[in-house]
Order: sequence, then C-alpha cells, then structure tokens
Amino acid sequence: MPLPFDEFAATLSYDDLPQDLLWTLRRSFTDTMGTAAVASTTHMADVARRGALALFGAGGAGSARILLHGGLVSPAGAAMAGAFTVDAVDAHDTTSPCKGHAGSAVFPALLAVADALDRPVTGAEFAVWLAVAYEVSYRAGLAQHATCPDYHTSGSWTSTGVAAAIARALGLSCAEIRHAAGIGEFHGPRSQMMRCIDHPTMLRDGVGWGAPSGLTAAYLAREGFTGAPALTCEEAPEFWTDLGDAWRTVEDTSYKPYPCCRWAHPSIDAASELMANNGLSSTDVASVDIKTFHMATRLAGHTPKTLDEFSYSIAFPVACMIVRGEIGATELQPETLTDPEILRISQAIRLIDDDHYTKISVGKRWADVTIHCHDGRAFTSDPRSPRGDRDMPLSDAEISDKFHLFSDPVLGRARANEIEDLSGRFDSLSADEFTHLLDLCLNAP
Repeated sequence: MPLPFDEFAATLSYDDLPQDLLWTLRRSFTDTMGTAAVASTTHMADVARRGALALFGAGGAGSARILLHGGLVSPAGAAMAGAFTVDAVDAHDTTSPCKGHAGSAVFPALLAVADALDRPVTGAEFAVWLAVAYEVSYRAGLAQHATCPDYHTSGSWTSTGVAAAIARALGLSCAEIRHAAGIGEFHGPRSQMMRCIDHPTMLRDGVGWGAPSGLTAAYLAREGFTGAPALTCEEAPEFWTDLGDAWRTVEDTSYKPYPCCRWAHPSIDAASELMANNGLSSTDVASVDIKTFHMATRLAGHTPKTLDEFSYSIAFPVACMIVRGEIGATELQPETLTDPEILRISQAIRLIDDDHYTKISVGKRWADVTIHCHDGRAFTSDPRSPRGDRDMPLSDAEISDKFHLFSDPVLGRARANEIEDLSGRFDSLSADEFTHLLDLCLNAP
C-alpha cells in the first residue's frame, strides 16, 4: 500500500536517504548559495530585504537572519526576503517536469527555521527536512500541472512542500502535517507564470511568497489551524504511489549553467557550439534563427531594459553568448544591456514557433539554431535539449566553477571556499558545525 505523504514526512530518517539523493541535495545547497551570493547584490534583493524589515518583526517564533544580510526578522520574513533574493538571478536548480524550481523556496525557508529554533540542528536533520521539502514539492507540482488548466509559478506548489517539511521540523504529528500541507496548498500563490514571461517584473517565479506561505502554514497547523486535505497530495494518487521508494528529487533535478530562463538554454548551448566549432566571431554573424517550442518563443526579449527582462528572454542571452562567449556575473551588470554588438545580434534573431518542438517539449526543452553569416554561409545545429539534465549533467567542476564565478566577487574567495566545503558535506556536520554553516550563509558579506 502506498505510503501516505504525511507519514513519509513524519517518519523519514537520515538512514532512509539514498546516496544519490544526498549527492543531489549537497549539490543543490552549493549551487543555491552561489546564486544567492550574486543575487544578494541586486535591486530586487534589496527591495525584498527592506520590505521584510519593515513588515516582519520577530515574535513568539523567534528571530531569523535574512539570507546573506543578517538582519533579524521573523522566520516568515526571512523566508520571504531569502526566496526573493535567490529568485532575483535565474540560475538556481530547476525541474523540467514541473516547469519550475524548488531550491529557491526550500533553502531560504528551511534555513530561516533552522536559525529561529531554540535548539541546535545537525546536518543530518537538515538533510531530512530538505528531502521532505523537495520530494513533496516535486510531486505536488506534477499533480498540479496535470490537473490545473493554467500554468502556475513554482511558488504555488513549493508552498506545499515547504509546509510539510517545516511541520516535520517543528515535530508535528501526521494529522498536523496533513493540515499544514493543506494550508500551504490553499494559501500558496496560484500566480500565472506566463504573465511574468510576457511582462517580466520582480514577481518572478512566485517563490518569494510560496516560501513564507508554506512556512506560515506549518506554524498555523502547530497552533491548531486546519486545512486538510491538500488536494495535490491526497487526490492525485498516481503521483504518490512510489513515494519513499523512488525519488523524483534525484530523477528530476537539473542545474543551470546560465543565469536566465531554462527555456533559453538549448538555444544558448547550440549557438555556443556553432560559434566554437566553426571558428566564428560575432562580427561574422548577420542573423540568427532559433526554432523552438511555443512557450519559449514568448520569452522574446530582444532589447531587455532590466535584469528581470533579461532573465525572461531568449534572443538577448543567445546574442550575449555569441558576443561574449559566456553569460556570467559580468553579464548581469546593467551596462551589458546597452552593449551595441549584443543588441545588433539580438535584434537580428528570429524566433520560430515549431509545432514538433512544442509537442516533444514535455519533460525536456528542445531547440535548434541557425547562424547566418555576412558572407552567405549558414550553420545549423542539431536539435538539442539543455545541459544540466541527467542525460547531460554538469560535472562537479562545472558546478564549482559556477559557484565561484557568482560568489567570489561578493563573499571573497576564503568565505566562498568554506561555504563550498561545508555545503558539499552538510549532512555530515555536527550541530556546532552546521551552526557555523548557517553563519556563513546568513550573515552579511
């Protein structure tokens, strides 16, 4: 008989976590903190922090530090500010089957609770919370996408996973975990993802409200607030039959080499390979055709004016790769948006809505690219999906390079090295060692 999700959340132990799951959680910890480091310097993160400090004073649940800032607020305030911070740069881990992201909500919320609790937390305990949060989030997300006609943001389903995990962290019963998940699901932000793609703003992927919604749900359940059932957990059984035996977190988590929407990545990779394999420079390029699935064509973004528009564009990041050869921390600076050579090529990119790619872009995202040169030559890539999925995983070295590219300029090499080391083995840390990791992740640079 399938394991009920509330029993899974209440009884999961560290010994139940397979090594490939722990490897994934360690990698996500490091990758999320690298993204958080560069994202903490953005205007969006600053606005979120000021909002949390203004509205979320510490109360009976204790105080928690804002991610990479150190300001003291309530756990809900820290979860909100932290999730908006991570989401400010679209480079965090992702799940293609759910068309979204879990780590950007899960880590800020769970770090906030670990900081606020009046007892020490070990790395092994934190690993169990992460496993519950990711696994419930992914399965709730799959159930929601299968049963709802609109495409909702990640905040709408991560609120359920965060609620279940924090209910576990608070030591709640199975019945209370059910209520927490139901509250988190019901009050989670059912925000429309395509709205932010068509009109990019700081709303982003909804996790800035999904994380505190889930956290608040768990604390409400502790006080006796009711909300069960969570429909995505209890009325979509096909997504839960192998819970505890198979791990969607392992199968579905992927990592992003570039700080922009995953839907743009196959085109970026294809353009990069065409440039390198054919010895091209940007001055050779007259125009570019990108053939891809329908929703990716709505990214557009030929002339983004803000980092939000850059994150939800496809033409400009592809042009950026053609001109600069990479999309790193430097390319997130405002002056990149006015680079004349990038703009020239971006405005010469044609997006082609392809029915076949739309049909097959379910678990993966597909595209091909043709580069047209001034001298009449044309080079076309093979159809491809993005690097970072399980069939083309980023290596440990690539994850490390990305982490340092984003974190070193903000944190300094020494602190970045320590975060990389400790997050890469966080589940083995004692309570004192994990407290030190919290300090590294939460205090201001």
